[in-house]
Amino acid sequence: MPILSQLHKEIQEKWNFEQVMPIQKEVIPLMLEGKDIVAISPTGTGKTLAYVLPLLQMTDGQKKTTQALILSPSQELAMQITEVIRDWGKGLPITVLPLIGGANIARQIERLKKKPTIIVGTPGRVLELIQKGKVKPHELRHIVLDEGDRLLNRENRGLIKEILGAAKPDTQLVLVSATIHEEIETVAERIMKDPVRIAIERDDLPYEGKVVHSFIKVESRKKNDLLRRISHLPGVKALAFVNRMDQAFFKEMKFMQKNSKIRALHSEKGKEDRKRALESLKKGEITVLIATDVAARGLDIKGLTHVIHVDVPLTEEQYLHRSGRTGRAGADGEILSFVTHTEMNLYKQLMKKINIKPTEKVWSNGNLVENHINYRKEKNHGF
Repeated sequence: MPILSQLHKEIQEKWNFEQVMPIQKEVIPLMLEGKDIVAISPTGTGKTLAYVLPLLQMTDGQKKTTQALILSPSQELAMQITEVIRDWGKGLPITVLPLIGGANIARQIERLKKKPTIIVGTPGRVLELIQKGKVKPHELRHIVLDEGDRLLNRENRGLIKEILGAAKPDTQLVLVSATIHEEIETVAERIMKDPVRIAIERDDLPYEGKVVHSFIKVESRKKNDLLRRISHLPGVKALAFVNRMDQAFFKEMKFMQKNSKIRALHSEKGKEDRKRALESLKKGEITVLIATDVAARGLDIKGLTHVIHVDVPLTEEQYLHRSGRTGRAGADGEILSFVTHTEMNLYKQLMKKINIKPTEKVWSNGNLVENHINYRKEKNHGF
């Protein structure tokens, strides 16, 4: 099949990958065979292309029907997938339409009349358009659940079941995710037809970038100042995660008053504001983007040097998904956690669960440097 013979060269040229990723080698031929698939692979390992390339091969833009639906748990991921399809679909008659909540629904309905080949959407808006009779699930031949663990969690599961229930029984269903636990996997198998399970581990990857896990002790009231200092370091491009939306909002207000290169991304921002914030980081107009977990899944920001946990994540999964935004596809990166005295026990527990011995950093002479004195005394940290 042409798509398989061209895959290595195309990925090298467009995505700067040194070689085809294992998830792509596994998923592409199975999708082309029409199999239902549960595919699990770490963040930054090429999952999006693993299903986009087969969809571009299997759909026919000459037919005036919508043939494929990709569901995403967040607006940002939906827009990113849309851009990937547009990029790789250049020169093909295939069209793609994003259907996300918060956007003008009347405009979406008008664009649906042109019968886009592929639609990419968030569950609530897609179901709303199905109920209005504007999206016709019985015409779909392929449905992809990107970040399937979130789409099938208790919050979204009902919406997904309604959408899938309106599709034909022989519609191909593909679920991709960085992680999946037993309950979600059980649900997935119930709604799929003899799914092929693919699980790629970090050890299966052809190469790995150097990703440093580090922490810096800081008082809570001094976190903003430390973040501002880091934003001025040469070459920094960082996502800085906080645990609550109101924190992101108030921090952004303070930084904007000081004309700093720091902005925020959270669910209360409008679609255009969120898009502008992401573009500003990608273009280097800002150096740090404060984010809630709305940005923790699926976003691929090229050249991201740091993920900063301004607040220590509450769970192992949260730490891993946030951290996965840097060090993607073999690139280097640093995961830096701001840890207060009261957060230290939680941080130690997280590091033990994921079997990482982090490096302690300190701020010295205008830079982040390793704290050699304390780092040698591992007993002081409990790592």
